[in-house]
Amino acid sequence: MKGFGIVFIGVVLQSFLASSFDPSPLQDFCVAINDARSPVFLNGKFCKDPKYAVVNDFLFQGLNIPGNTENPNGSNVTLVNVDKLPGLNTLGISLARIDYAPYGLNPPHTHPRATEILVVMEGSLLVGFVTSNPDNKLFSKVLYKGDVFVFPVGLIHFQFNVGRTPALAFAGLGSQNPGVITIANAVFGSKPLIPVDVLEKAFQLDANIVAYLQRRFGEPSNY
Repeated sequence: MKGFGIVFIGVVLQSFLASSFDPSPLQDFCVAINDARSPVFLNGKFCKDPKYAVVNDFLFQGLNIPGNTENPNGSNVTLVNVDKLPGLNTLGISLARIDYAPYGLNPPHTHPRATEILVVMEGSLLVGFVTSNPDNKLFSKVLYKGDVFVFPVGLIHFQFNVGRTPALAFAGLGSQNPGVITIANAVFGSKPLIPVDVLEKAFQLDANIVAYLQRRFGEPSNY
């Protein structure tokens, strides 16, 4: 009986770990709806009564349109998640178009709820991700048209256009709402700002440099 109990606990733990991210749906679909009167509230979204679902609930149009890369990073991410495609609710997947100007950068960031798989459609990209402490190992590669690369869930990663022409990639993400934390913005542009003393010590930087970075990424520093 004791052995059975251990096996049972193991099965329960495996089931818990298997559902630690987006849960598997228990019905054909659960179209998201912004209506608090809906009787079903699942994974952060109210669900439309299936009998009122229409084809456009499962349709997004516009990924053929290039994003505007006229910004300091020279890149643009067009994300199709559950907020833009209600039919994605509970399905555990989303899609992104990423445009890069020549030498444009999708800066180091992480998706807390999703693994990302990226395919290069045009141009050449230097991509990479860094493993967790204590190794912090960088896996990096230059990708060309038709190449596919995967970024494991939660790890810091980036893409940099090493070519003289625009580049284009599409990415699939393993969550209806993968989330994104851009490292520089989060650290130096938080609201309210992280105290200068903390960042000065953490990054071994002069306080004036920290204050400068906070001015670039967030609100003016009190330092």
